[in-house]
Parts: sequence; C-alpha cells; structure tokens
Amino acid sequence: MDSQTSQSSQSPHTFQVDLRGLVDLLSQHLYSSPKVYLRELLQNAVDAVTARRAEQPGAPARVRLYVDDAGGGLRVEDSGIGLTESDVHSLLATIGRSSKRADGLEAARSDFLGQFGIGLLACFVVAERIRVISRSARTPEAPPVEWTAADDGSYTVRTLPDAERPEPGTTVHLVARAGAAEWLTEERVLALARDFGSLLPYDVRVGEEEVTDLPAPWDRPYPSPANRRVALARHCHDLFGFTPLDSIELNVPLAGIRGVAYVLPSAVSPAQRAGHRVHLKGMLLTERAEQLLPDWAFFVRCVLDTDSLRPTASREALYEDETLAAVREALGERIRSWLTGLAAGEPERLAAFLAVHHLGVKSLARHDREMLRTMLPWLPFETTDGRLSLKEFAQRHPVVHFTRTVEEYRQVAPIASAQGVGVVNGGYTYDSELVEALPSVRPGTVVAELDADTVTAHLDAVDPDEELALSGFLAAARAKLDPLGCDVVLRAFHPMSVPALHLDDRAARHEQARSAAEEGADDLWAGILGSLRGSAPRARLVLNHLSPLVRKIGSLGDAELIGTATESLYGQALLMARRPLRPTDSALLNRAFIGLLEWATNGEEGRR
Repeated sequence: MDSQTSQSSQSPHTFQVDLRGLVDLLSQHLYSSPKVYLRELLQNAVDAVTARRAEQPGAPARVRLYVDDAGGGLRVEDSGIGLTESDVHSLLATIGRSSKRADGLEAARSDFLGQFGIGLLACFVVAERIRVISRSARTPEAPPVEWTAADDGSYTVRTLPDAERPEPGTTVHLVARAGAAEWLTEERVLALARDFGSLLPYDVRVGEEEVTDLPAPWDRPYPSPANRRVALARHCHDLFGFTPLDSIELNVPLAGIRGVAYVLPSAVSPAQRAGHRVHLKGMLLTERAEQLLPDWAFFVRCVLDTDSLRPTASREALYEDETLAAVREALGERIRSWLTGLAAGEPERLAAFLAVHHLGVKSLARHDREMLRTMLPWLPFETTDGRLSLKEFAQRHPVVHFTRTVEEYRQVAPIASAQGVGVVNGGYTYDSELVEALPSVRPGTVVAELDADTVTAHLDAVDPDEELALSGFLAAARAKLDPLGCDVVLRAFHPMSVPALHLDDRAARHEQARSAAEEGADDLWAGILGSLRGSAPRARLVLNHLSPLVRKIGSLGDAELIGTATESLYGQALLMARRPLRPTDSALLNRAFIGLLEWATNGEEGRR
C-alpha cells in the first residue's frame, strides 16, 4: 500500500494552459502593439517559402494577403513548404514548438526569421478564430489538411479534398475578435505589411498592391553622389520625418549589415536615447533599437538590415551579446571615418555639422586621441577672443587659461579680456576635459586653470601713497566683509565701469561651505569641521581704483555709510558674477538697499 501510494505521488503531470490568459499575457506584456500579428503572419509565410526553396530552389516564392472588409477577416497565402497532418498535430497545436524544428529544416535554421515558436499564437491578439489549410511540398501525394483553432484553446483537424489546396503551400484565415476589426482592414493591413516587409526578398502583395520595395534605398545605383544624397534625404524624410544634414553609409559585410545613418538637423541632448530601425533578413524587427550605436553617436538615426543580430523573445528588440557589441563598435567606426573624411576634404560640410552637433564630437574626442587630433582645428569653444578652436586660441596666447564653470568664466571674462589674459570657458559639457587634453596633441602648449590669484596678479597695483591715503576706508570695508569670509583689495583695471570684482575659486568656496557648516553644527561636529580648517584662500572683493564711484566712496567720512556702500559693491559684484546667492548674501543685499534708501531719505530731509 505504501509502495503504491509512493508511486502515485511521483507520477508525472502536464501543465494546463489557459489560452485566453496566455493571449492576454502576450498582448499586454510581450508585444508593444497588436500590430505584431501581421509580422508573425508574414514571418511564418516567408520562413515557409525559404524552407521550400532550400529543398526546391526553383519553387515559386509568393506571399499574398487578401482582406475581407465585409466579414472582418484576413487570408494569407504562401507557396511555402506546407504541412502534413502529423506536422499540424505536433507543431501548430503545441505551444512553444517551432515549425523550424521539423525534420530536415534544422540545417537551414539560420535562414529563418522566427526563432521562438510562438508563431500563430500571436494572431489571437486580434483574432477569435484561426483556420489553416496546408499541403506539404515534401509529400505532395498527401491530401491537404485543415486546422481550425479558437481562442478558448480548442482546435480541430481534418483532411480535405485535393481541390481545396491543389498546390503545396499554406493558407491562413483570421476572423477578427470583438473590438479588433480595425486591425484587419485593407488600409491597415497594407500599411503594416509595407512597414514590416518592404525589404523582404520575395514577392509579397496585399491584393494587387506590392509590399516590397527592393533594392533598399542605400543599395540602389545613383548617377552621382549628389543624386544619392538627395534620394537618401527623401527616404529619411519619409521614414523619420526630418531632412538630414547628411547621410552615412553603414556597410559591415562580416556582420551582414547594410544600411544608412542619417545626421539629425538639430541638436539633441546626449542623454536622449535614439531609436533606430533594424530589419532582420528583410523583416522589420524594431524601430526603437537603442543599443545599436555607441552612446556618443546620439546625433544620428539609423535604418539597416542585418542577418547576424539576435532578436529578443518578442522580436521587437536586439539581444545584448558579443555580436551586438562588435556591431556597435563597427558602426561607430563608420561614423568616426565619416567625420575624419569631412575634416580632410569637405570643411564646409563639417562646419555645418559642428554648428549643430559639436557636443557629440567633443564627447567622442574625449576618449579618442586621433579624433581629438583630427577635430582640434574645427571644434568651437567659447573664449574671451570669441568662438575659436583650441588650436587658434593657443596660437594667440602663450598660456591657455580656462575656468571649470560657466559662472567662473562670466565672473572674470570681461576683466581678463581687458587685461589681455585669454580665457576659455570650460564650464560646458566636456570642454574642460578637452582643454586639459590639449598638450597631448599639441606638445608645448601650456594649460592652466584660472584662479583668483592669477586674475589679481594681472591687475595693476595702486600707487602705495594713494593706497595709504585710503587705508581708513579699506579698513572699514574689510571689517564689514570679514564675517562673510571675504577680503578687500584695491587694484586699478579696465573697464572703469566695473567698480568691483568678486573673485573666488573652488578652494575658497569649499572653505566658505565648511565655515557655514561649522557655525550651524553642534559642539561635536563643530570640532570636527574646525579641525578641517586649512589655509584655503578666502574670496576677495577687488575694488577698482579707476572707478569714479569707488573714488567717491573712498572719500566718505561716515564709517557707517562706508560699510553700507561696501556691502552694496559686494552685492553688485556677486550679481555680476551670477553666483547663486547664499541666505547671508541675500540678507546683505536687502540690508544694503534699505540702508542706502534711509541715507538718501535722511540726507534729503537734512537738506530741507
């Protein structure tokens, strides 16, 4: 008894599949849209034709789609390998088994589009009933067989008279499910068939309308390069909705890839993921392939056909593997070669490209020394001499000074330019890295980050006697700004319209942040932060001795008014530098403004 119980408990069981639930799973999670049903139908038909021609090279290669708008149905006929009754039972009625596993076809598997055996099951996304009539090309003496399935999981199989299907091949009939009839209209079927199958190698038609359009636009002969460029631009506009700046041939024979990359006519964010159209053996696999190109090539959109890349289970994306990584590198090399070709022989086209996409090229040049060397004469940078390449700028200045932030550049650019100091704005994406890499491709170039000491050193010192005469004013000003962590120095510089210049650097800002944190911390953290106090330079307010306003303030005798005026100069210098204001800075500006109003009001009352 115990033995029998043990044997019974270990007996095998089979899974029970709820077909309706599985169809819902496909439509909601595996596929992005019900439209993929037509791709599956085309795929099965094309694979069947491929299988037959592998055994019978002279066999016809036709796929026809007929729409019954009145009845809400679709009929797909192919001249492919066909099925016997045993094939129908073992292949169509078994979920997960691919018809490519049939005897004799495994060797030709690489020629098939489908790889996952889902096949007709996807058609239940739009159909409530599927009817298949097929006749095998391998056993032409066998009668045609009919397989009819409903979306509840039931199916029937029966043989038919020879007249029902006299020639080898398969016919698939779909009857639309409730709410899905729109997917089986002639207009929709034709549009989907052309979208998915325009590059298929066989004669595919919807009624009498041709679906295929071969050769592909990038493979067609053209009278001249200019004609080719115009034709591809038209193709890009039809496909992606924009007219490209240029087109780049993508030809990687070893990976079985042919296609074209279109250069976007407007700038895009490097973080934006590009969507590329990828055909697999002529069948559109996806129009949103994101991992096809290197990240730096965000300025192009691609369309290509391949026979080497692997699709994911939904056949709507590419499988990330070593092959895809190699293809990505090879396509990146094609785009890199196009750029170097423009630099070598077509400077006007390169300039037009860089005017829009210099950011992408700078991204590439950071990691590619040869690309940096090639693009160096062309890459534009914001400098105190205008927009120049680093090469041009280095020819003008013995030292290439640069700032790491846009704020720092705006702070010092007017003053540095007036003193003859050249500065590159390194605050934009990638720019500071490229400036620092300049000596590696232009030996002998001196590159230095601009700091407050360097700017101050280039400003003219004031005559000692004149500075001594202003010592009282300077002492009052320093006392006023000392709590803010800012020193006051007197220099003479142009333009005279700038009364004061606020200078700091990253070390000074770090010290300010540390000091502020120390003041607001408890005893334990205040002690820790205090131990981190170093010899970092403080920010400084450089007063311009050439400014009439500074001279007038320096002659004031009221210490309180001098302090208010100094705070006003400090606040105005901060605003000119476009620095983010700290709460203490905002409070100072408000206090100085009110103080000047009170002084002006009291002065007016005194004059009355």
